[in-house]
Amino acid sequence: MQEVNGVKVPFVPIGGVDGLSSTPQITTPEGKTFDEVLRGELEGIKFSHHAQSRLESRNIQLSSEDIRQLSDAVSQAGQKGAQDSLVVMKNVAFIVNVKNRTVVTAVDGENLNNNLFTNIDSAVLINK
Repeated sequence: MQEVNGVKVPFVPIGGVDGLSSTPQITTPEGKTFDEVLRGELEGIKFSHHAQSRLESRNIQLSSEDIRQLSDAVSQAGQKGAQDSLVVMKNVAFIVNVKNRTVVTAVDGENLNNNLFTNIDSAVLINK
């Protein structure tokens, strides 16, 4: 039996075992720890394919500050037990699945007139 990385195996890998014991270093963006990167991904906002296409077709541009405010609004809705929320920010309405932190669709000011939003249980208005 051959020992590879502390495990006895009944075969020898084709490329041999030299160099297998060294573990590659994992680097993260901006020197953050893995836990910080993971937490950032879990707390961030995602956009469904439908929402992305709506943003593009309606030429809705979101800055990093807009996304942060949207994320904060979703966090607030989640703390109140919301499941599907309407978030209105800068004359744009977003329907967000709070549990999955996913924007389902987006509607801009021109398309907001005479629009009816159903299947939501909360609304968050951002006035910044």
